[in-house]
Amino acid sequence: MVLETSNLQRVEDLTTRAWSTGDSKTNAFALALISGAVACALFASLLPLQVSIVTVFLFAGPHNWFELRYFLSRMPVRFGRSRTFFLTSFAGIGILTATYVSLPFIYRAGLWSSEAWSTMIASWNSLLLIWIAILVLLRSRQKANSDWSWFVPLSLAICAANWLQPDLFSLAIVYAHPLIALWFLDRHLKRTHPAWVPIYRRCLCVLPFLLAGMIWQLSTTAPLEDDNGLFWRITQHSGAQLLPQVSSHLLVSVHLFLELLHYAIWILVLPLLSSTLLSKKPEAFWRASSVPLARHPRGFRRLVACMLIVGLAVVVALWLGFSIDYATTRDIYFTAAIVHVLAEAPFLLRML
Repeated sequence: MVLETSNLQRVEDLTTRAWSTGDSKTNAFALALISGAVACALFASLLPLQVSIVTVFLFAGPHNWFELRYFLSRMPVRFGRSRTFFLTSFAGIGILTATYVSLPFIYRAGLWSSEAWSTMIASWNSLLLIWIAILVLLRSRQKANSDWSWFVPLSLAICAANWLQPDLFSLAIVYAHPLIALWFLDRHLKRTHPAWVPIYRRCLCVLPFLLAGMIWQLSTTAPLEDDNGLFWRITQHSGAQLLPQVSSHLLVSVHLFLELLHYAIWILVLPLLSSTLLSKKPEAFWRASSVPLARHPRGFRRLVACMLIVGLAVVVALWLGFSIDYATTRDIYFTAAIVHVLAEAPFLLRML
């Protein structure tokens, strides 16, 4: 199965434009990004279920460890005037995580009608939007000549839409979350490699054509076989039950494509672009001293080291869990993974 010819031609034209400017390192960066995106689209289209299983097994745990290390490297030694922002961030992450993790247990208890369950999902989504809106307002107060008050009515409008179809709104979060990594990479390049930002943004123009090609090729394909528990979980996570009129092959492939991009950015691109990794021996990347929060005289070297070690232990535990009972471990992971999904919001706002 190949992408539509016209879309491949557009991808080639965009690649040529992106590669027509910049030095050799910039061109290599652009070529690697576009080649990687095309490879992810092809793998996700050809073998969606198999690649999904292997991808989650190999990269779900490690990408969380890399995110943890990246967030620690962005943490200030002292909160200062950002104290309210960080306290609100941590409180929101804790409360929203606790309530989200409790939802599967409430669902299995069977004490709620379908209407009450829908209300509960809509309420959690609304709390998430309100928390993000508060963080946006707190962050805007720290930036001179910035007015982000427009985000409040936008959040209220999104809240209203969420109450119309809370399940579809939750599914939209599943598909939108992997794209946040692209935003993190844009902010990181602006700080560390500003000359690469224009060519990176031109490379992003390739993604809509890749997605259009996947939709064109897969929208009429037969649904994936989900006759076992694991395959059924994968199709349901991609929204097959909520969107029965859409081919499950298309849904799983598109979601897998976005997840592959997400993992690639956190595990490969951001670490390789890290100034710490480029300025020291690669071994330094694994040491707590490579994190500014631990290296600073007033920092927390032992705490950072402990968090990184615990993170590695969780990665190993996930690999063992996947090896013993993949389906159950996958369910547990995608429930607990809400922690890193929520953590991305405040740290992304700090980079704006």
